[in-house]
Amino acid sequence: MILRNISILNFKNIAEASLDLSGNVNCFIGDNGMGKTNLLDAIYYLSFCKSCTGMGDTSLLRHGADFMLVQGHYDRRDRQEDISIGFKPGRRKAVKRGGKEYDKLSRHIGLLPLVMISPTDWELIRGTGEERRRFVDQIIAQSDTEYMAHLIKYTRAVENRNAMLRRGFRDPLLFESVEHQMNISATYIHKCRTDWAGQFASIFLEYYQRISDSTETVSLSYRSHLNDAIMQQLLDRNRDRDALLGYTSAGVHRDDMELLLDGYPMRKIGSQGQCKTYTVAMRLAQYDFLKRVGNITPLLLLDDIFDKLDARRVENIIGVVAGDTFGQIFITDTNRTHLDHIIRRVGKDYRTWTVKNGRFTLAESTGKETHTI
Repeated sequence: MILRNISILNFKNIAEASLDLSGNVNCFIGDNGMGKTNLLDAIYYLSFCKSCTGMGDTSLLRHGADFMLVQGHYDRRDRQEDISIGFKPGRRKAVKRGGKEYDKLSRHIGLLPLVMISPTDWELIRGTGEERRRFVDQIIAQSDTEYMAHLIKYTRAVENRNAMLRRGFRDPLLFESVEHQMNISATYIHKCRTDWAGQFASIFLEYYQRISDSTETVSLSYRSHLNDAIMQQLLDRNRDRDALLGYTSAGVHRDDMELLLDGYPMRKIGSQGQCKTYTVAMRLAQYDFLKRVGNITPLLLLDDIFDKLDARRVENIIGVVAGDTFGQIFITDTNRTHLDHIIRRVGKDYRTWTVKNGRFTLAESTGKETHTI
């Protein structure tokens, strides 16, 4: 899959931009706060209908503007796809494919697979289980259209059950319909996550070893209450406890990933370089997994990924992303050193922009394009 062109109006600090892109490597150079990451976020927005930062649409609107619009023109599986997302405060966000608006945003997720590596990935290790569940859910939802629907149904059912618990309802019959949906969706979600973890762990390990030169022992595993019981058993077992707490204490909404280094939690003993290596390996494994199961080449967004890494690990990452596994790549950095190195290693068409105050100036464009759809 290739993003041929992106047009932006009033997205964060980007007042207006229209970029014709290389099908291989696209580099964005500039100081911090100039808009490099905002450009990547606009590309992310087209895939997921939300910002990579978690900010709401109103917060994405450029200061003083009354609307924003992001449009992308893609080559996907031998056909063109035109995607647009428009937002105006007080109105519903409009996401359109080929000029036709989606009735549900969840129908769009997975159409344009994308993986972004950024400094905020630190939260995958140091953050809460919610961060790691979001990571898992984003991967599976891009490869399984039913998964997102079950996540939505399960979340709504949990919210309804929690409201009933807070109001003091105790009769099990009153909970039956809500818990029936929870049981169905939890079973589906747990199976998907279990199957995913079985495939993902080995892919992740391969990338970690390639980046670190196999000098450390790491592991990644999936933890869930449903590994030892079905959802309905958990609900029945914890009913009295949940009534006292006022919320549902067990279920797939409590799942987590165990991230270990030499048998100990990575968040406790990992150095900054080791944690950065771990998260980069997780994201590259995410890319590899999506490409395998979806039979489509995702976009790869690399936002300032070389910070906190020693020269050897930087060289190894460059060697990995310069390989044939990856298709169209978008890279940001504050200087040219790493970008020039990647360009030389890839040896394909590239385009380089300088970025200042939300404006993009094409600095270099060379080579003959070769594309992976």
